[in-house]
Amino acid sequence: MKAGVLSVAYLQHGPADGWPVVLSHGFPYDVHAFDEVVPALTAHGARVIRPYLRGFGPTRFRSTATLRSGQQAALGSDLIALIDALRLDQPIVAGYDWGGLASCVAAALWPERVGGLVSMAGYDIIDISRQRHTFGPLVEHAVWYQHLFQTERGRETLADHRRDLCRMLWRQWSPRWDFDEATFTRTAVSFDNPDFVDVVIHAYRHALGQVPGDPAHDDLEARLAARPVITVPAVTLDGATDTLKPGGTADHAPMFAAAHEHRLIDAGHNLPQEAPAAFAGAILSLERPDLGEPPH
Repeated sequence: MKAGVLSVAYLQHGPADGWPVVLSHGFPYDVHAFDEVVPALTAHGARVIRPYLRGFGPTRFRSTATLRSGQQAALGSDLIALIDALRLDQPIVAGYDWGGLASCVAAALWPERVGGLVSMAGYDIIDISRQRHTFGPLVEHAVWYQHLFQTERGRETLADHRRDLCRMLWRQWSPRWDFDEATFTRTAVSFDNPDFVDVVIHAYRHALGQVPGDPAHDDLEARLAARPVITVPAVTLDGATDTLKPGGTADHAPMFAAAHEHRLIDAGHNLPQEAPAAFAGAILSLERPDLGEPPH
């Protein structure tokens, strides 16, 4: 599907006239994170779209001239471009990690295009000016890979050892998730995308304020730097054992101006794959409140 600067590969499920949901994955994951979320949504009439993000799987840039950017404005723009291309009417956008970031950006900058938001974790828009300064040692230790990616040695590590590195991140971020090698391999083929390394490296260098973004997104990045409040109905999630978010994100509540609920789920960072019923329940609570109660 041609959508903005990308030719987006995606999976689609459910009735063509169903209520629309776009599920966006993160790094280093792919669309298979939602394999068990999808049936819970289509059973209640959802039309579910699962795009491969830029730099992942079969998704490709349409021009060799386009900067292989991974910045937040690009991810949010990609999501809106896909919504336009598919002519979706105010879909619920739901995601985690990069996908949560893209979903938050879309909801913040284009609220008229979004029917609701599910975000793990919290208000996930990056405060780049804050990222230029230190956090506590616990956080700095957890994001060691981001520091590695600031160097050319880090780029080489990702290029040459992408599967070993990404498998390590899965285990560190979801310490109680006992996935098997077949589960990892099913997703890891998405890391063979020819733009994977460039997009990932740019994403983390831009997020830490070390490289400029695509000039095409300068205006959007300026709006994001102002920390816009999200004005669509939202459910935010934290994984209780997510090592990337020590302390959780319940304190993000002031960044949501419409109906907002925060839920703490017994899972790690890859919450849709670890706790699919809880992730699906959050989405259903926006479309079908009678079906979306958190699990007990």
